[in-house]
Amino acid sequence: MRALQIAATGMSAQQMRVEVISNNLANMSTTGYNARRAEFADLHYQQMTRPGTISASDGTVIPAGVQLGLGVRPTAVTVNLSQGSLSATNGDLDVAIDGIGYLEVTMPSGVSGYTRDGGLKRSPDGLIVTSDGYPVVPGVTIPADARALAINASGEIYAYFTDRVEPQLLGQFTLASFTNEKGLEAVGSNLFLETGASGPPLVSTPGQDGLGTLRQGYLEESSVDPVREITELIKAQRGYELNAKVITAADQMLGATTQVR
Repeated sequence: MRALQIAATGMSAQQMRVEVISNNLANMSTTGYNARRAEFADLHYQQMTRPGTISASDGTVIPAGVQLGLGVRPTAVTVNLSQGSLSATNGDLDVAIDGIGYLEVTMPSGVSGYTRDGGLKRSPDGLIVTSDGYPVVPGVTIPADARALAINASGEIYAYFTDRVEPQLLGQFTLASFTNEKGLEAVGSNLFLETGASGPPLVSTPGQDGLGTLRQGYLEESSVDPVREITELIKAQRGYELNAKVITAADQMLGATTQVR
């Protein structure tokens, strides 16, 4: 009986949907996190009678035919690229990207990673790094005697000292964009990697070439909408229950068949 296999694919799909929703809710407080959505497509169809087939009896064309679907399959888990709200932190190394773009960091393997998490820190050597200690590209070192930092909208980093009036320009942040941001590979720790689907990074100065600007003292909150996620969770749960009822009904039908004498 096909109904058992079809309902099993439906239960598997709803289970994946719940897993994606649970990951969204788990990251509702993660800086710069973008909500994900599971997408599905129907499986192949068994053509019992193809549409357009000519009837052997009188030569008429069958208008619809008999096509039996075989279930559902996952096609993608896509990222919602809407920007989260900006939350004021007043941290001198907290930087939010207002618009399009990613900060580039150098991972321990030497590969470039990309992130929207602007909660930056200072290493023991004064280098600006992420919370995991990955240096931000281009590398900027803060002098030990700097009393304050200022980062403007275009990414320029200035240091203020007690023995001078004019600030010192330490460097400038750049931002990277991609032709297909949804094609980036998520590797955890708020980091993404370039893939063949995303295209190569397009690096430029914040505020130019369509890139966003930087806002010091702010962090981008998660774009997860808890109310929407709970609603989707209820729908997924009901979908799982309905597919389970199909399996129960199919089992009862098989049981009735085996009892026929």
